[in-house]
Amino acid sequence: MIYWELFLAFFIPNIVGYGGGPAIIPLIENEVVGRYGWMTSQQFAETLALGNTLPSPIATKMAGYIGYDVAGIGGSAVATFATVAPSLLLMLVALGTLYRYRDSIKVKSMSQWVRPVIMVLMAYLTWSFAAEGVDNAGWLHVAIIGAAATLLLWRFKLHPIWAVLLGLIYGGLLLG
Repeated sequence: MIYWELFLAFFIPNIVGYGGGPAIIPLIENEVVGRYGWMTSQQFAETLALGNTLPSPIATKMAGYIGYDVAGIGGSAVATFATVAPSLLLMLVALGTLYRYRDSIKVKSMSQWVRPVIMVLMAYLTWSFAAEGVDNAGWLHVAIIGAAATLLLWRFKLHPIWAVLLGLIYGGLLLG
Protein backbone atom coordinates (compact mmCIF):
# COMPACT_ATOMS: atom_id res chain seq x y z
CA MET A 1 0.00 0.00 0.00
CA ILE A 2 2.86 2.40 0.77
CA TYR A 3 4.19 2.05 -2.79
CA TRP A 4 0.80 3.01 -4.19
CA GLU A 5 0.64 6.04 -1.89
CA LEU A 6 4.17 7.06 -2.92
CA PHE A 7 3.23 6.68 -6.56
CA LEU A 8 0.15 8.87 -6.16
CA ALA A 9 1.98 11.46 -4.03
CA PHE A 10 4.45 12.12 -6.85
CA PHE A 11 2.34 11.19 -9.89
CA ILE A 12 -0.50 13.65 -9.20
CA PRO A 13 1.70 16.76 -8.73
CA ASN A 14 3.61 15.88 -11.89
CA ILE A 15 0.44 15.44 -13.90
CA VAL A 16 -1.24 18.68 -12.79
CA GLY A 17 1.94 20.73 -12.33
CA TYR A 18 3.27 22.78 -15.22
CA GLY A 19 6.55 24.64 -15.33
CA GLY A 20 9.15 22.21 -14.08
CA GLY A 21 10.41 21.17 -10.68
CA PRO A 22 10.23 24.47 -8.82
CA ALA A 23 6.61 24.96 -9.88
CA ILE A 24 5.49 21.59 -8.49
CA ILE A 25 7.39 21.70 -5.20
CA PRO A 26 4.37 23.26 -3.39
CA LEU A 27 2.18 20.47 -4.77
CA ILE A 28 4.62 17.81 -3.61
CA GLU A 29 4.84 19.49 -0.21
CA ASN A 30 1.06 19.35 0.07
CA GLU A 31 1.08 15.61 -0.57
CA VAL A 32 4.14 14.68 1.52
CA VAL A 33 3.49 16.97 4.49
CA GLY A 34 -0.23 17.70 4.41
CA ARG A 35 -1.86 14.59 3.02
CA TYR A 36 0.37 11.68 4.04
CA GLY A 37 2.35 13.23 6.92
CA TRP A 38 5.63 11.56 5.97
CA MET A 39 7.55 14.73 6.89
CA THR A 40 7.03 17.93 8.81
CA SER A 41 7.23 21.27 7.03
CA GLN A 42 10.64 21.80 8.59
CA GLN A 43 11.95 18.45 7.34
CA PHE A 44 10.58 19.17 3.88
CA ALA A 45 12.23 22.61 3.85
CA GLU A 46 15.56 21.08 4.90
CA THR A 47 15.26 18.38 2.23
CA LEU A 48 14.49 21.02 -0.38
CA ALA A 49 17.43 23.18 0.74
CA LEU A 50 19.80 20.22 0.57
CA GLY A 51 18.37 19.14 -2.78
CA ASN A 52 18.92 22.61 -4.20
CA THR A 53 22.64 22.35 -3.43
CA LEU A 54 23.00 19.28 -5.66
CA PRO A 55 23.00 19.17 -9.46
CA SER A 56 20.09 17.76 -11.51
CA PRO A 57 16.34 18.42 -11.47
CA ILE A 58 14.91 19.14 -8.01
CA ALA A 59 11.72 17.09 -8.39
CA THR A 60 13.56 13.84 -9.10
CA LYS A 61 16.00 14.42 -6.22
CA MET A 62 13.11 15.10 -3.86
CA ALA A 63 11.23 12.04 -5.08
CA GLY A 64 14.26 9.78 -4.73
CA TYR A 65 15.08 10.99 -1.23
CA ILE A 66 11.53 11.06 0.13
CA GLY A 67 10.72 7.70 -1.47
CA TYR A 68 13.83 6.18 0.14
CA ASP A 69 13.03 7.78 3.49
CA VAL A 70 9.49 6.37 3.43
CA ALA A 71 10.00 2.91 1.91
CA GLY A 72 13.66 2.22 1.16
CA ILE A 73 15.11 1.52 -2.27
CA GLY A 74 11.80 0.31 -3.67
CA GLY A 75 10.10 3.49 -2.48
CA SER A 76 12.82 5.57 -4.09
CA ALA A 77 12.34 3.77 -7.42
CA VAL A 78 8.54 4.13 -7.31
CA ALA A 79 8.62 7.82 -6.38
CA THR A 80 11.24 8.62 -9.03
CA PHE A 81 9.32 6.70 -11.69
CA ALA A 82 6.10 8.48 -10.70
CA THR A 83 7.92 11.79 -11.09
CA VAL A 84 9.55 11.14 -14.46
CA ALA A 85 7.15 8.96 -16.44
CA PRO A 86 4.07 11.19 -16.52
CA SER A 87 6.11 14.25 -17.37
CA LEU A 88 7.78 12.47 -20.25
CA LEU A 89 4.52 11.11 -21.66
CA LEU A 90 2.65 14.39 -21.30
CA MET A 91 5.55 16.30 -22.80
CA LEU A 92 5.52 14.13 -25.91
CA VAL A 93 1.76 14.55 -26.36
CA ALA A 94 1.85 18.29 -25.61
CA LEU A 95 4.78 18.97 -27.91
CA GLY A 96 3.07 17.14 -30.76
CA THR A 97 -0.11 19.14 -30.25
CA LEU A 98 1.62 22.47 -29.74
CA TYR A 99 3.78 21.91 -32.79
CA ARG A 100 0.73 21.19 -34.89
CA TYR A 101 -1.02 24.40 -33.72
CA ARG A 102 2.08 26.52 -33.04
CA ASP A 103 0.76 29.50 -35.02
CA SER A 104 -2.61 29.60 -33.23
CA ILE A 105 -3.34 32.71 -31.18
CA LYS A 106 -5.13 30.57 -28.58
CA VAL A 107 -2.05 28.42 -28.01
CA LYS A 108 0.14 31.52 -27.63
CA SER A 109 -2.33 33.10 -25.19
CA MET A 110 -2.60 29.93 -23.14
CA SER A 111 1.17 29.79 -22.72
CA GLN A 112 1.30 33.40 -21.52
CA TRP A 113 -1.34 32.77 -18.80
CA VAL A 114 0.66 29.97 -17.22
CA ARG A 115 3.49 32.25 -16.06
CA PRO A 116 1.43 34.19 -13.49
CA VAL A 117 0.15 30.94 -11.98
CA ILE A 118 3.71 29.69 -11.53
CA MET A 119 4.67 33.03 -9.99
CA VAL A 120 1.86 32.74 -7.44
CA LEU A 121 2.86 29.17 -6.55
CA MET A 122 6.49 30.23 -6.05
CA ALA A 123 5.41 33.23 -3.94
CA TYR A 124 3.29 30.94 -1.78
CA LEU A 125 6.20 28.53 -1.32
CA THR A 126 8.52 31.41 -0.41
CA TRP A 127 6.00 32.80 2.07
CA SER A 128 5.41 29.42 3.74
CA PHE A 129 9.16 28.74 4.05
CA ALA A 130 9.75 32.23 5.46
CA ALA A 131 6.95 31.75 7.98
CA GLU A 132 8.39 28.37 8.97
CA GLY A 133 11.83 29.96 9.30
CA VAL A 134 10.49 32.74 11.53
CA ASP A 135 8.74 30.16 13.72
CA ASN A 136 11.91 28.08 14.10
CA ALA A 137 14.79 30.56 13.96
CA GLY A 138 13.23 33.94 14.59
CA TRP A 139 12.61 36.91 12.34
CA LEU A 140 16.10 38.36 12.86
CA HIS A 141 17.89 35.31 11.43
CA VAL A 142 15.44 35.07 8.53
CA ALA A 143 15.96 38.77 7.77
CA ILE A 144 19.76 38.45 7.93
CA ILE A 145 19.83 35.41 5.64
CA GLY A 146 17.30 36.96 3.24
CA ALA A 147 19.13 40.29 3.06
CA ALA A 148 22.52 38.62 2.62
CA ALA A 149 21.20 36.32 -0.12
CA THR A 150 19.55 39.23 -1.92
CA LEU A 151 22.73 41.28 -1.74
CA LEU A 152 24.93 38.42 -2.92
CA LEU A 153 22.66 37.48 -5.81
CA TRP A 154 21.62 40.89 -7.12
CA ARG A 155 24.45 43.23 -6.22
CA PHE A 156 27.46 40.93 -6.53
CA LYS A 157 25.94 38.57 -9.15
CA LEU A 158 27.11 35.58 -7.12
CA HIS A 159 26.00 32.15 -8.29
CA PRO A 160 23.01 30.91 -6.23
CA ILE A 161 24.93 27.85 -5.00
CA TRP A 162 27.19 30.15 -2.95
CA ALA A 163 24.22 31.88 -1.35
CA VAL A 164 22.76 28.49 -0.43
CA LEU A 165 26.08 27.22 0.94
CA LEU A 166 26.60 30.38 2.99
CA GLY A 167 23.06 30.03 4.34
CA LEU A 168 23.81 26.44 5.33
CA ILE A 169 27.02 27.51 7.06
CA TYR A 170 25.23 30.35 8.86
CA GLY A 171 22.49 27.98 10.02
CA GLY A 172 24.97 25.33 11.08
CA LEU A 173 27.12 27.74 13.07
CA LEU A 174 24.53 30.04 14.62
CA LEU A 175 21.34 28.00 14.69
CA GLY A 176 22.60 24.42 15.09
